[in-house]
Amino acid sequence: MSPTADLVLTGGPVHTVDPARSRATSVAVRDGRIAAVGHDEVRELIGPRTEVVDLKGKLLLPGFQDAHVHPQGAGLELGLCHLADTVDPAEYLRRIKEYADRNPDAEWITGGGWSLEAFPGGAPTAEALDAIVPDRPVFLPNRDHHGAWVNSRALERAGIDARTPDPADGRVERDADGNPTGMLQEGAVHLVGKLVPDPSPEDQLAALLRAQAVLHSYGVTAWQDAIVGAYANMADPAPSYLAALDQGLLTARVVGALWWDRERGAEQIPELVARREELHRDRFRAGTVKVMQDGIAENHTAAMLTPYLTGCGCASDNSGISFVEPGELKKYVTELDASGFQVHFHALGDRAVREALDAVESARTANGWRDTRHHLAHLQVVHPHDVPRFRALGASANLQMLWAAHEPQMDELTLPFLGAERGARQYPFGDLLRSGATLAAGSDWPVSSPDPFQAIHVAVNRVSPGAPEGTPEFLPGQRLDLGTALAAYTAGSAHVNHLDDITGSITVGKSADLVVLDRDPFAAPSEEIAATRVLETFVEGRRVHTADDA
Repeated sequence: MSPTADLVLTGGPVHTVDPARSRATSVAVRDGRIAAVGHDEVRELIGPRTEVVDLKGKLLLPGFQDAHVHPQGAGLELGLCHLADTVDPAEYLRRIKEYADRNPDAEWITGGGWSLEAFPGGAPTAEALDAIVPDRPVFLPNRDHHGAWVNSRALERAGIDARTPDPADGRVERDADGNPTGMLQEGAVHLVGKLVPDPSPEDQLAALLRAQAVLHSYGVTAWQDAIVGAYANMADPAPSYLAALDQGLLTARVVGALWWDRERGAEQIPELVARREELHRDRFRAGTVKVMQDGIAENHTAAMLTPYLTGCGCASDNSGISFVEPGELKKYVTELDASGFQVHFHALGDRAVREALDAVESARTANGWRDTRHHLAHLQVVHPHDVPRFRALGASANLQMLWAAHEPQMDELTLPFLGAERGARQYPFGDLLRSGATLAAGSDWPVSSPDPFQAIHVAVNRVSPGAPEGTPEFLPGQRLDLGTALAAYTAGSAHVNHLDDITGSITVGKSADLVVLDRDPFAAPSEEIAATRVLETFVEGRRVHTADDA
């Protein structure tokens, strides 16, 4: 077993996510690759120049891969008017005023991250913003970026008044007289968002690097950027990735999902092919196309097979929005598949899920089975008839595990409007697993926390971390075991990212993308999973993160 290793991590346990050898206690790394996996015999590779990491009983894992994330947008929000981490309306207003006072020369007050649950019906008003920032436009997307809170000055800038029609893919919230109230939904966000100046290239690069550091601190070594292209108020992150590559600053592996412009059709496919070639670089490639097929359940834009209920429990006339006409979607996905693209669907409601699976089926029928690895993200409501289709069509289920829990946004803005039968079909992780579907996982940061262990905690317990005592489990029959949830966040996402040949498990020959934890969560109660922290993160055997107390 010579020559000697550059790095040996020993004193495990090591959770390899390799079914042929699930556990070990030592791993050796040479030239950025895993040279040996085993026990005491691996220590024979320790030489005079070998760095030795004593795990001291703490778990070693393969690096996490986030299969659905928006790093540049998250990094920008961290540097602007950041409203995450609270649901207190008074605190939002305090932060907004403080930011405006601290930035008197800012033409626009922007940032975001507020939660729908903080306001009645999920709809804050321009009046509250006007009281603290009357002189400049304010534009603040909520945490899921499917809506935005604006003040009167922003509405005036965009020319939005009682006579402004709603766009086909969105809604302007209005009072009884038809006047805009300050909340914009889905496509209506762009009416104001398009006026907000883009951050400078330097600010965008700084935001991407800020986000990369955060992701590495949570053990994330690779990801799929779920929107590469200009969308609403989000600047195209591609130039930042290229700049980071040119300057040797991109330490993660990244797959970019090129944005599908839903206002256009198949004529954009040659442009996407050209962009794929332009962006094919060492640690970054863009062989995926992102299709947002619907909205979200909380504002009733997620596409459902049957109408939403009203506040009295009666059927409404609204079943949500399919952003791409289903027949056209089949044609587009078939052509994208034939061109070698993976399609990354935003599919949240049961109708959107079915439409996405129908499109994958059309592509399989027309083109045969290609190694395109299409995947559907979010999957909040899935009809039971569609669960087995994931395995049958080779479509991966891209889970945002953190959302599968009782919390105010679920209990107050979703369940009453779905009804009992449909509400019981939410986030069917267990059913998808039992049906044989390939599971991947992503955070959708900045929509929710980028910490994989927060999400894994919910997947295993079906209760939010820190939930009040007595909070009921959310559809506990859909829970995953810890090993399965970890596999989704490592090997499953590596499969979706076409990186499974070199990452996703601790296997000889694969890249030494590794994570050292502060404990072994398999040896502790499941209620403590969310407390797990990352001490060190390695990419190709090189440290990219070390915790202060490591």
